[in-house]
Amino acid sequence: MKEWRFFAAEQRATLLALVLFLVMFIIYVSNHPAGFTPNVVQTASNKGVILAFVAMAQTLVVLTAGIDLSVGMIFILCNCVGSYVLGGTMASALGGAGLVLLTGLGCGMVNGLIVIFGRLQPIVTTIATGAIFFGLALWLRPFPGTVPDFNGDLADLFTGKLFGVVPASLVFLLAVVLVVWVPLSRSVIGRAIYAVGSSDMAAYMSGMPVKLARFTAFAVGGLLAGFGGLFLTFFTYSGEASLANGDNYTLFSIAAVVLGGVSLYGGRGSAIGAIFGALAFRTIGDLLFVFDFDPLWQPLFQGLVLALAVTFGAARLFRIRNRLEMFS
Repeated sequence: MKEWRFFAAEQRATLLALVLFLVMFIIYVSNHPAGFTPNVVQTASNKGVILAFVAMAQTLVVLTAGIDLSVGMIFILCNCVGSYVLGGTMASALGGAGLVLLTGLGCGMVNGLIVIFGRLQPIVTTIATGAIFFGLALWLRPFPGTVPDFNGDLADLFTGKLFGVVPASLVFLLAVVLVVWVPLSRSVIGRAIYAVGSSDMAAYMSGMPVKLARFTAFAVGGLLAGFGGLFLTFFTYSGEASLANGDNYTLFSIAAVVLGGVSLYGGRGSAIGAIFGALAFRTIGDLLFVFDFDPLWQPLFQGLVLALAVTFGAARLFRIRNRLEMFS
């Protein structure tokens, strides 16, 4: 019994994000004209999974007590790259998907190297690199478009339904969590990422690989943002260097991270919580659509949710008398 109480206390923020998402999703499908159907769930999951990947990318950097303001631009750059390389046969399209992921990984590695060896703050570094990544995306796609022989079969494979019911995008998201997040979080590097976020100096004095932990957080974060850009290409069949989308996904990823219970001060939270936070935040937009809110008012409500999420995440700090209590 004590083990369950300990687990519930440790995962309280993640469980709250899950409950919040389920409640809002039930309200959404209950008021949707089509109701609870496989097509409605598929569309909602495809949109939610895209933000979930970007939120996971943001989570890794936030766990180190940093923040990545380039994550949305990596996402957009990978989308633009995907619109060029996801064509031809199934084999060539799969190779192109690998190239998209390598692009995201490379962008994350650049961020990590600059932060570590340039000794710059992550927020300053990623503002600069984000502008560079967007410039590259704009150079690739000055106008929205796609490759003439875009492989729609591959895109439909990842954004369609398995057995006509289960959204393939959710299954793939689960696979990424099991292959990437779970092993990383349980590894020495994963524990070092949490330790760096809790106390950089204490982690260093304990002999943990501080530099490698920071580098891994940025690199894997770039890879996860690449997954998001890849799925955006699968979903839209095209690429677009949209500054608005890049900025929005960066802000939405921060909101999802906070809603998912990840501390902006680092060292606390998980990518699982960020996923539920992303799904919950995406469902807010769907609810506004279902209840026929004026589109001009929707950014206002989303901004209010973002402000409330950040405020809720920081509310616990008012009860803290010293920094050690943050991790008790």
